[in-house]
Amino acid sequence: MIKSDSRPLYLQVIDKIKDDIETGNYETGERLPSEFQLSKQLGVSRATLREALRMLEDESVVIRRHGVGTFINSRPLFSSGIEELFSVTDMIRRGKKEPGTIFLSSSINTAEEEDKHRFHNDDLNEMITIERVRTADDEPVVYCLDKIPAQLVSDYVPHENQSLFDQLEKKGTTIAYAMTQIEPIGYHDTISEILECGPETALLVLKQMHYDENEEPVLYSINYFRADKFKFHVLRKRVF
Repeated sequence: MIKSDSRPLYLQVIDKIKDDIETGNYETGERLPSEFQLSKQLGVSRATLREALRMLEDESVVIRRHGVGTFINSRPLFSSGIEELFSVTDMIRRGKKEPGTIFLSSSINTAEEEDKHRFHNDDLNEMITIERVRTADDEPVVYCLDKIPAQLVSDYVPHENQSLFDQLEKKGTTIAYAMTQIEPIGYHDTISEILECGPETALLVLKQMHYDENEEPVLYSINYFRADKFKFHVLRKRVF
């Protein structure tokens, strides 16, 4: 039972459940007791408990499955400011995991009109398309589809376990920034299976065009991140 203080009860319930998770009373994936049981244990009304669970769900601390129950969500292994540009390799290393790569395909194709438009280059001839799964301690966490103008990495080694950022830099191209479009999606028939996700695990899609120091587009990426493994945040400042 929670010890009442001056704060609203639902905030105390939130702190109590979070503390129980931190201390190991609840494990990742464990189902919480029913609303009736939990409200009785905590000494609060079911309305108060529901408000606390709603806010915990908004924070992705719990997952509520209609007709099944409320479960403890897995905590993200990797957290990064969306305004900070890191390669997937660096993000995994910053999470104190060992990055790895499962290569699915690599091909050189004639540049399509969409490629020429995207890279602002009507003379673009060939594109390298690379399809990979990035792993953290051998667990699949990101599906990556990358497109690079072939002349930028003429001797690209498809099965080299190395960041594309590093390979581009070795060829004299340094990525300075990226324009990013973020799309949260639910279960994806193909990619969720590749990443070994269950139906309840959402994906976070980052579509990015990367630019070099001369503001020339050099790399287009579509990365599908497991939302239970990655968390992105951004610092927003008020404009007066």
